[in-house]
Amino acid sequence: MIYGLLRIIFTLLFTVVFRAEIEGRENMPEEGPVILAANHMSNWDPPLLATFLARPVSYMAKQELFFNTVADYVLRSCHPFPVKRGAADRGRGLGVFPQGTRSRHGERKKAEPGVALLAAMAKAPVVPAAIIGTDRVFANGAFLPKFRVIYGKPLVFQGEKQDKQALQEFSQKIMDEIYAMIKKNSISG
Repeated sequence: MIYGLLRIIFTLLFTVVFRAEIEGRENMPEEGPVILAANHMSNWDPPLLATFLARPVSYMAKQELFFNTVADYVLRSCHPFPVKRGAADRGRGLGVFPQGTRSRHGERKKAEPGVALLAAMAKAPVVPAAIIGTDRVFANGAFLPKFRVIYGKPLVFQGEKQDKQALQEFSQKIMDEIYAMIKKNSISG
């Protein structure tokens, strides 16, 4: 119930206030396992990435966010699950940020191999997604910048889950796709 209500609120917010442009929704499978992998620049990214899709998106969220009963209830209503950094956790169809942390100003960071390992273990395609504009909210005179999300074509890991080099290369391939979409589709204010 809370997820549906928040989806309505975020749809209005992103459409009216941030004039969000969404491209490539048809690339997101309607069912079955899937990993949605995106760049991460701000706290706006998780709701923006999920709001305009037909299916719910679950996120791994750092354990510290589930700090009390109210926060735990609200967060769990939106389908994330707590993850202790550095520990092994398994998810279902989910959204991840392959760099493992925010890149507040869009600088390129190395992809962590975890997204590839999740794809290998779940035998799930990875849909790369580029988020543009969320790093400029209230920054550098761009009070309310336009947001854009581009969902790319699904990528499938073909290697062995024990092959660390293949995992790292696939994770980097995902990030390369994301940054290619960002470069091709950058927008101004």
